[in-house]
Amino acid sequence: MPVSQETLDEIALTREEYDLIVSRIEREPNGVELGLFGALWSEHCGYKHSKPLLRGFPTTGEAVRVQAGEENAGVVDIGGGLAVVFKIESHNHPSAVEPYQGAATGVGGIVRDILAMGARPIALLNSLRFGPLDTARNRYLFQGVVAGISGYGNCIGVPDVGGETMFAPTYSGNPLVNAMCVGLLPHGGLMRAAAANPGSLFLLAGSATGRDGIHGASGLASRTFEEEREMRPTVQVGDPFLEKVLIEACLEAAASGLLDGMQDLGAAGLTSSVMECAARGGTGVEIDVARVPRREDGMTPYEVMLSESQERMLLIVKPENEDAVRGIFDRWDVPLTAIGAVTGDGVARVYDGPDLAAEINVATLVEAPQYRPGGTRPAYLDALHTAPMPPPPDPAQAGRILRALLASPNVASKRAVYRRYDHEVQTRTMVKPGAGDAAVLRLRELPKALALAVDGNGRLAWLDPWTGGAMAVAEACRNVAASGATPLAITDCLNFGNPQKPEVYYQLEECVRGMADACRSLGVPVVSGNVSLYNETQGEAVYPTPVVGAVGLLDDARNALGAAFAREGDAVFLLGASPADDGALAGSEYLALEHGTVAGRPAIDLDAEARLQQLLVTLARERLLSSAHDCSDGGLAVALAESAVLGGVGFTGAGDLPEGRWDAALFGETPSRAVVSCAEANVSRIEAAAREADVPCARLGVAGGERFTIPRTSSSLPILLVDELLADLADAFFGGLERALNA
Repeated sequence: MPVSQETLDEIALTREEYDLIVSRIEREPNGVELGLFGALWSEHCGYKHSKPLLRGFPTTGEAVRVQAGEENAGVVDIGGGLAVVFKIESHNHPSAVEPYQGAATGVGGIVRDILAMGARPIALLNSLRFGPLDTARNRYLFQGVVAGISGYGNCIGVPDVGGETMFAPTYSGNPLVNAMCVGLLPHGGLMRAAAANPGSLFLLAGSATGRDGIHGASGLASRTFEEEREMRPTVQVGDPFLEKVLIEACLEAAASGLLDGMQDLGAAGLTSSVMECAARGGTGVEIDVARVPRREDGMTPYEVMLSESQERMLLIVKPENEDAVRGIFDRWDVPLTAIGAVTGDGVARVYDGPDLAAEINVATLVEAPQYRPGGTRPAYLDALHTAPMPPPPDPAQAGRILRALLASPNVASKRAVYRRYDHEVQTRTMVKPGAGDAAVLRLRELPKALALAVDGNGRLAWLDPWTGGAMAVAEACRNVAASGATPLAITDCLNFGNPQKPEVYYQLEECVRGMADACRSLGVPVVSGNVSLYNETQGEAVYPTPVVGAVGLLDDARNALGAAFAREGDAVFLLGASPADDGALAGSEYLALEHGTVAGRPAIDLDAEARLQQLLVTLARERLLSSAHDCSDGGLAVALAESAVLGGVGFTGAGDLPEGRWDAALFGETPSRAVVSCAEANVSRIEAAAREADVPCARLGVAGGERFTIPRTSSSLPILLVDELLADLADAFFGGLERALNA
């Protein structure tokens, strides 16, 4: 009998997709089989609307060892017998339903993605979006997510070293919680998630299986929040202490040479883990769900196969190695159970004891249909692009506006967040959260260091999807370059609304195109990532929010730079062009905070961006700089003020800023710019290097004193536009977020 529409809705399959399943297997699927299809053909697992677009990303490079989509994470060689493994993923919908566990299990899941490659996780970063903190629910979501990240990450001994937290009304109903993990992998230690050898065993390690997380991939992560219904059972529950010993047991087993492969159990649980391993290996599987350890009575084969219970790993082991592997897990007191075997016929068979519960070709299961609907340019774009900018306010307001921007939750120090994270564990962290544009981690095995950053700006992508996508890549890589590191590669998380809406699909398509263009211009491949769609509540989508995690390499760890002015008397420069016009204000924090509007058309020159980044790396390598800080949220004045308050060193501006709008000169967010400081003895060399690199270079003033001053932009204005006590700016910057939380 044909399946009901209610059942299809439960697993997020369309009637057309059901008919396609029937035609492919030439019969009606039973309930368990339909559940397998629902999970593997979900947007979360099957990438139905995004895979055709993602093929446009550049994915190869001289150092790339594992490309995007091949395995659980990307792998990039960093020399000296080591590779870096990294990926970012979302846990948006679970965090909206249950913020603590949603965020905590997002951390656990991304750590296991890195672990599955045989790499030791060495760092976590996160990118968070919430609605404004003036409502109780948004404060609840914020506090719950931060508590979940810290509660899980601190227990497993992986430092949380960086990230970003932003607020806008569009995220009130649907917060975004993106987690990134970075691991180190010795050459020769790479594990593959492929079941290539018939006869090998599937061993399930870690937690017992419960009913938490059922329909997490096919339901919660692949539908919008349209209905008011209880979705808490679809959220997984984490156990970080079990994860810690699971990490150690899996790393020891991987290093032993006894494993054929390893895979984490994340979205869709056993279903995706087992079937994807078989698909990569071109083999079949036999699984007996009756052998799967359970923590709840009466679970059906359907529930066992689709459960997303956390802290579980799948090991693929030849029979002759089973006892030795079991001995490793026994030493770590981690349960290990044989639940099935690899077969050679390409068929997936799921048994419940002697009873056959499902029988489907693996290739059919994992080949989700792909869609590329036509996108429609949203009508709102023309109005926003041509909207006149508000006139500049009274110049006497410049100091007040600067203090207000520094206190804005989008700009203010995120100390209230990162002080809850352990960023010192593993003792690699050189540039700590809040101290630089990127986190910098020493590599004890080498004289090198890694620089890590996560960035994105949904407001810019909403105003111009191509530019927003390009700028997400540019800023993440610019932050890495400002730390002194050469960007190696990126990972991305694409957070969008319902792709079946033509306007949303246009945003997705254009963002991906902009990101791909930026990657090619900057010479950075995409090696891993995640797509999170259906981020909508009651039909209202979040801003299209591409989030980019960038990894860079310093050949000498001693060249690492922070954002803070380091010394009294250092010269301060702006690298990059800084027009003071209406275009500079597009999508700016100043425009939103002071004028209550998001408008304009942002733009980026990718060639200029590439030149700036290369110059920053060159200057750091030659040790000519004392600090470097990119200009982004809040513009030039905020970047200068941040460097001053972080270093506890004032700033005295010297010489007029560019002619034009004074508010655009101070608070415009033109990209491809950085504020740097240096010893006076290095000034001529920096100016010469900038000329050679074809990067505009303007001397702004000198670091020092207890005040912060910025001179006028034209003769018609007061001599000093800004004249503030550094202590007052520091109070605004360091106290802004906490005051917003306690208001």
